[in-house]
Amino acid sequence: MRTKIKNNRLVLLALSLALIVFAPYQGLSQAAKPKFKVVIDPGHGGKDPGTRGKNLLEKDVVLAVSMKVGEYLNELLDNVEVVYTRKTDVYHDLKVRATVANKADADLFVSIHANAMPAGNEHVYGTETYVMGVKNEGRNFEVAKRENSVILLEEDYKEKYQGFDPTSPEVNIAFSIMQEAFQENSILLAQNVEDQFSKRAGRKSRGVKQSSLWVLWNTSMPSVLIELGYLTNPKEERELGSAEVQDYLASAIFRAIRDYINYLESTR
Repeated sequence: MRTKIKNNRLVLLALSLALIVFAPYQGLSQAAKPKFKVVIDPGHGGKDPGTRGKNLLEKDVVLAVSMKVGEYLNELLDNVEVVYTRKTDVYHDLKVRATVANKADADLFVSIHANAMPAGNEHVYGTETYVMGVKNEGRNFEVAKRENSVILLEEDYKEKYQGFDPTSPEVNIAFSIMQEAFQENSILLAQNVEDQFSKRAGRKSRGVKQSSLWVLWNTSMPSVLIELGYLTNPKEERELGSAEVQDYLASAIFRAIRDYINYLESTR
């Protein structure tokens, strides 16, 4: 009987030592699991105000929404690391924004903007989400020209942006090669965003679109550019200035990113 008790004690002691020895290594293994990096890019900033409504500037609206998106991601998802291209009203050119994402070795790039229409089209409203494409036709070309036009603020833009002309509808085929590998995932996230806007946030979705947006082309990961709405539509401008609506939009983007990450993890 004493021998049996002694043997049991030896087994328990061995198990305890094993837990002490191996537990730290298990902790290291869990800690070593890389987080999913999301770069949030509030469009424009500083000397570049972006589009203008009667009372609001694009750079201010998108910064507010972008910070809310980041807060949701940080607070509600343990496996995500958020990187911002800006947190304040500062100017960064398009190349810097793409470089931030690439240097961070990010898994996802989300650029957030607000839209505009020429005078006489104030009735147009709704959200749009863009992925990289080379067909610049109609309205998509107008969006591409506006979002790429910040390039013209740089004195050496022809050299810095490899001769890319933001006012030309003709895009060299090389422009699409970088993002081609990420196109399927970019479209998946973009559709998630528009579904969330229309089904959960009560916004009018104008759908997923493709255009030759420089900041999307030069990022080496799935990338989308979100247009939150039209500051040139008086009603939508008022709504985009509302903290409540900004929160709805940020929540929708957060859920779209969360669902995208969950989908990727389920397929691994």
